[in-house]
Amino acid sequence: MDFKFEKLRIWQTSMVFGEVVFELSKTFPKEELYNLTSQIRRAVDSIALNIAEGATGNSQVEFRKFVGYSLRSLAEVVTCLHKAKLRAYINEETFQNCYKQAFDLMNSIAAFRNTLSSNTK
Repeated sequence: MDFKFEKLRIWQTSMVFGEVVFELSKTFPKEELYNLTSQIRRAVDSIALNIAEGATGNSQVEFRKFVGYSLRSLAEVVTCLHKAKLRAYINEETFQNCYKQAFDLMNSIAAFRNTLSSNTK
């Protein structure tokens, strides 16, 4: 027995990406615990959480809205990654690796959202 969202590749990929970013955030300085570390963790978790929440709704329009929220959370994660790089918490190689994963996930989520009806029938 599975929930509908568990079968979605975008949910599965966002779960894996969330764990990558969570592990990365463990290396941030202690003084960032309640700032950047907390922010990036909440944002990366929100990607999968919004996909799951939207999938349990009653309409494709509602699902599309929540998938949009997951894209916004992903943009927030990318911005946090830029901040981490600027503050020298991560190196260029780590940044590029995470950035590529985020970019691929963004394209997958956006493509999925485009398959959902945007009208209110």
